[in-house]
Amino acid sequence: MSYVVVRIRGQVDVRRGIKHTLSSLGLHKKFNATIVPRNRVMEGMLYKAKDYITWGTATAETVQRLLSTRGRTIGNKPLTEEYLREKLEASEVAEVFDDIARGRTSIRGIPGLKPVLRLSPPRGGFKGSTKRPVTVGGELGYRENIEALLQRML
Repeated sequence: MSYVVVRIRGQVDVRRGIKHTLSSLGLHKKFNATIVPRNRVMEGMLYKAKDYITWGTATAETVQRLLSTRGRTIGNKPLTEEYLREKLEASEVAEVFDDIARGRTSIRGIPGLKPVLRLSPPRGGFKGSTKRPVTVGGELGYRENIEALLQRML
């Protein structure tokens, strides 16, 4: 399994340890997203930065939608199916998206692919406070339905 992680809050007044954690995740700016494998190390990093990010479980459809619309290669060129077939020598591109969603491979494992996906602010704005966790009606922390937020940000 993998997580889709999105940075919600900006860079002002971020403590040094949290800033380092966000940097390790590759989330340097607001509205950046990445896909990370689900393991204890990553869950610890996500918990540490929970006041600045939101995350949810990635599905193959979510990974495909994210990478096909926002995936960029070196030179800021869009990610295409031909590029994936050429670099990974895979006959089925859907298998690549499924492997990323299941955590068998990482987006950092695709040569020339930038690991950070730049998203837009959500259309219609955030539905809750960007300073409170999802459990009390905010936007931060783990969420069951990350697809709804990502759909508005693509």
